[in-house]
Amino acid sequence: MVSIETYESKYKSQWDSFIDVSKNATFLFKRDFMDYHSSRFQDYSLLIFKDLELVALFPANIEDNNLYSHKGLTYGGLVVKENIKLNDFLDIFKSLLEFCDKNSFKKLFIKEIPSIYNSNFSYELDYLSFITNSYIYRKDIISVIELNKKIKISKDRVQGYKRGVKNNLKIVEIDNFKEFWDKILKPTLSKKHSVSPVHSIDEIDKLKSCFKKNIRQFNVYHMDNLVAGTTIFQTKNVIHVQYIGSNKDKNTLGSLDFLFYNLINDTFSDYKFFDFGTSNENEGRKVNSGLLYWKEGFGARSISQNFYEIDPTDFQKLNNLMI
Repeated sequence: MVSIETYESKYKSQWDSFIDVSKNATFLFKRDFMDYHSSRFQDYSLLIFKDLELVALFPANIEDNNLYSHKGLTYGGLVVKENIKLNDFLDIFKSLLEFCDKNSFKKLFIKEIPSIYNSNFSYELDYLSFITNSYIYRKDIISVIELNKKIKISKDRVQGYKRGVKNNLKIVEIDNFKEFWDKILKPTLSKKHSVSPVHSIDEIDKLKSCFKKNIRQFNVYHMDNLVAGTTIFQTKNVIHVQYIGSNKDKNTLGSLDFLFYNLINDTFSDYKFFDFGTSNENEGRKVNSGLLYWKEGFGARSISQNFYEIDPTDFQKLNNLMI
């Protein structure tokens, strides 16, 4: 029998332990990460049990009487163990829809975790969304390098790297984010997009204290002056670029090309994937061609991430799936 409980702090240890043994989760799903922005979202995360054994988690929040894969996270979905079989996933997914229907949620919105973050095949949600006629309301492309099968870096990016060498640029990993936030990131985002970083300086400092090995900051200096940097989220198999920024001299100095050439070919060369993130705008309907061109110059190619809108009443379509 499947039962579902809403998350409470008493479940923290059990939740985090399950994340550690799942096939499709990262440190972003740990409660210390999810709870840093608890004031912005009404958390409604779920623990799913079968015969009293925890078999799945659903990081979530509620908004306008809809249940969402937690909107404070880059990705989400049903978190399950490595050895789960399709029939078990079917029971979990159907129970989730029934739970949403029983609790009068209008819609269930799920943003899948990109496949590169999974430790094993994990396409059950994709298939069952097809069976329930779910609507893909958004699809992002994500630029990824498979580091053991690297595509040759373009001449433009190599030339930028060489300018960095010529200008004696230095890359320094530091534990303090303030200089990059204040001098590069915040001014750049404000000028180009009229937005602020998703994480405030206090928030990223707090997250760093909780996840010292997973969140890393690399700054680029020219004659002791900060000229560029990046914030990296590091998981088991994937290096994800969370933030990128540079001053106005990036093309002259080659600062970003120099930084990422070194990160890809040296610092993180032993990892499986290097994830530049999305180049989409307008909810996936547009692509920033200049940004995509720069990423593809390093050999990145596109994978996709689906965002599903599901009618909870469609759980009935799953009743006779297995024959």
